[in-house]
Amino acid sequence: MGGTYNYAMTQLSLIVAIAQNRVIGANNALPWHLPEDLKRFRALTTGHHIIMGRKTYDSLNRLLPNRTTVIVTRNPHYKVPGALIAHSLADAIKQAVNDDEVFLIGGAELYRDGLNLADKLYLTEIEASFEGDAFFPEINLMEWAEIGREKHISEKGLTFSYITYQRKR
Repeated sequence: MGGTYNYAMTQLSLIVAIAQNRVIGANNALPWHLPEDLKRFRALTTGHHIIMGRKTYDSLNRLLPNRTTVIVTRNPHYKVPGALIAHSLADAIKQAVNDDEVFLIGGAELYRDGLNLADKLYLTEIEASFEGDAFFPEINLMEWAEIGREKHISEKGLTFSYITYQRKR
């Protein structure tokens, strides 16, 4: 069950935009342009720790303002000024222990590991399929309760929904 890491009262949340075919990335970038989702991402994660893999950091190529960045890498010599470095997801969560909600923002490998630990999922489901090389893992919806859903259409005509899930206890 989720939250098995039990580091104080920290809630681990996964936040991701996902296409119908579970694509989340292509060539280390988002395969769509959805400014509305980027605004929501900023609103939810500002003031919190964000955990990401090294490739996700490389794709951003900068620290996101008003957030504490924790980069997970296997490289023991990897350093980014202003970021915390972790060598496992568990280590990253420990470094964020004083935050009431910690956001895992990618990539695919960390999402796979984090899905079993997460307490909450913030999904942006895009009603289209895209070519890509990074995929979100299958979600067992029996383990999750939907607690929110909003359907939207982007300025460019792309239909998407914000869906929030809480792990069932």
